[in-house]
Amino acid sequence: MQDSPAAAEVRVCAATDLVNGGLGVKVPVSDGAGRTTAFFVRYQDRVHGYLNRCAHVGVELDWEGSFFTRAGDLLMCARHGATYQPDTGLCVGGPCKNGRLTALSVEERQGGVYWRPAGKIRPLDDAAA
Repeated sequence: MQDSPAAAEVRVCAATDLVNGGLGVKVPVSDGAGRTTAFFVRYQDRVHGYLNRCAHVGVELDWEGSFFTRAGDLLMCARHGATYQPDTGLCVGGPCKNGRLTALSVEERQGGVYWRPAGKIRPLDDAAA
């Protein structure tokens, strides 16, 4: 069985599109189990990316692009309230406590946010290749 070739780097958005504790940016992906999304947020001036799937029941976390609690200090599942540390993806509250979001390799440079796909998580248009 061969490893799939590395996917090309994906420009997610302009760096200014992500504000500390603000709305996230979603990108359609495939994770080997089907179609879903990945999301990218800014927390404490750093950009983070995760597969958009709650560690508890596997639903997408956000409500209309909102991933953070009102205080902007934790990521929260809009379906049942599980909370996650934005910088590590560790579940710190709710039924998935000590579970973890699937982190993505993301980098901010030259005014943009870039994701380097790896493993089974691929941009949707790349997943069919």
